[in-house]
Amino acid sequence: MPEASSDGISDGAHVDGGAVLGDGVSVGAGSVIDAGAALGDRVSVGSCTVVHAGVRIGAGAVIEDCVVLGKRPRLRAGSSAAGVELGDLELGDGVTVCAGAVVYLGAVVGPGTIVGDQSQVREGARIGERCVIGRASCVDFSATVGDRASIQTGVYVTGGAIVEDDVFLGPGVLMTNDDTMGRHPPGKGLRAPIVRRAARVGAGVVLVPGIEIGAEAFVGAGAVLTRDVSAREIVFGVPARLQGWVADDQLIERWRR
Repeated sequence: MPEASSDGISDGAHVDGGAVLGDGVSVGAGSVIDAGAALGDRVSVGSCTVVHAGVRIGAGAVIEDCVVLGKRPRLRAGSSAAGVELGDLELGDGVTVCAGAVVYLGAVVGPGTIVGDQSQVREGARIGERCVIGRASCVDFSATVGDRASIQTGVYVTGGAIVEDDVFLGPGVLMTNDDTMGRHPPGKGLRAPIVRRAARVGAGVVLVPGIEIGAEAFVGAGAVLTRDVSAREIVFGVPARLQGWVADDQLIERWRR
């Protein structure tokens, strides 16, 4: 592999000769770029960031200060995440990873997505294009997030969950995937929630294992979902109950920009 160019590299950074850097890359003081990492053209890396081997970063990406890219998971014996295969970490063109975030090997983050400060994206997670992952949120192992999803501050997307295109998850939404609370056979028994296209889920909502929220549904803040929610259904309360139906003028096609 060609050696990294010194152009734009701080004197206080360490870029291994086995790293591949495109044109116009900048790396801040205290950052480490390991051999086997590949950074596309015009990638900007802040200070005190670590980019491990097996990380591929697309053109024009911005990686802020104190980020860790390509972390390997450390799992206890019998963990449900133990079967996830670790490929490369792939960050698409124009991705922004904000200060203090940790993104694991084996994850994929689509073009134009923003991963907020102190967020975590685990191994096997797939995040689509032009999403927002809010500050201190977690997209856990093998979860899937579609395009243009808006995931606000402090959200937990549990392992194996499916979040489709144009979904809104308000601050503090909490998903669960284990109705035995740890007493299932290793690798079995998990039932992650599914949130269908353009559903809106308000702040502090709790989803119990296996719940499905239908397309264009609306879940009011603070609800606890103990049953599936049909497409365009409006629910709120503890437990959540039907309150009405989403009107035609509120459908995503009327609001997409």
